[in-house]
Amino acid sequence: MSADRPAVLDAIGVISGTSMDGIDVALIRSDGETRVEPGPGATFPYPQAVGRALREVIANPDAAHDPLEDLQKAVTDSHVEAVFAFMKKFNIVRENVALVGLHGQTILHRPRERFTRQLCDGARASRLLGLDVVNDFRTADVAAGGEGAPLVPLYHAAICAGLERPLMILNWGGVGNVTWLGANGEIVAFDTGPANALIDDFVARRRGLSHDEGGALAAAGRVDDRVLAGLMGDPYFNLAPPKSLDRNHFHALAREVDTLGDEDGAATLAAFTIEATAAALRHVVGQPSRWLVCGGGRRNLTMMRALGARLGAAVQPIESIGYDGDVIEAQCFAYLALRSRRGLPLSLPTTTGAPRPIQGGVFWPAPKAA
Repeated sequence: MSADRPAVLDAIGVISGTSMDGIDVALIRSDGETRVEPGPGATFPYPQAVGRALREVIANPDAAHDPLEDLQKAVTDSHVEAVFAFMKKFNIVRENVALVGLHGQTILHRPRERFTRQLCDGARASRLLGLDVVNDFRTADVAAGGEGAPLVPLYHAAICAGLERPLMILNWGGVGNVTWLGANGEIVAFDTGPANALIDDFVARRRGLSHDEGGALAAAGRVDDRVLAGLMGDPYFNLAPPKSLDRNHFHALAREVDTLGDEDGAATLAAFTIEATAAALRHVVGQPSRWLVCGGGRRNLTMMRALGARLGAAVQPIESIGYDGDVIEAQCFAYLALRSRRGLPLSLPTTTGAPRPIQGGVFWPAPKAA
């Protein structure tokens, strides 16, 4: 392909985030740079046994250093089946897909120890799919001294080209992260703190629910200011970015919420998410008048309204600019797979703290037909 006119290709991206609420799959058409055309996206459930096994491993961080061959095979096969289901659902012809970006399932992310692990067998996936695959997107950045996260900022910048800046893109998944796009082309990104993980885990313990639907439980409660102040006392919030978090970073600290009733506990954790998100403004210059929100948290109307009131800014779902907030990260890994194959960086010093722009991803070509 010409260096001046890179090919525009169809790529599929796949990810299961830290909330493990399903496997997101999406198609984009892109050159891996400024041109992005979003295609369909969908979420497919994990097999229950795989989800249970993953939660057990994530609850025991030492296990992340074990081979976990059977679990990795199960995770890989689940993601492959999700891709097949996606292609069938949207009548996508295999021959039209140039590449699949498979993020895999993060089970431990500790960049300060130069360690991150996502379960995904790229060789097995490419063989089963009969398609070229890129996986292992984070390891190179972490090995170079970066945080390995977030990796979505370059995609955010591509899809928000032409919008008024400064602009903040917020992802409320299990962990929250932001991309700040400055008026002069700056891109700054980092994890903000909790998003859905703490609330999801709390309502699961208390009520056996997967999440607080629409924020209804939190809306019925009162915030415990003492507990909230203790949560916001975590030194993470004053660390300068780039910075990133493991899903369980706040879990021990948040156990004090268990002394509260269901409604008050949910309200306090929701308030914690709002304050943690607002604390992102300590680390950027110029308050954005607009925040675009991705991830499942954008459906929590209680938190969306509270964040808008707390910031004094427009807080809108990413759908307001024509993108599906459920599959932005899946789209991102399709985009990053294309960048990986072109030898373009996936991260910048201002997004992960790596010493230089870092290329990444491992390529697994589809086996040749006999």
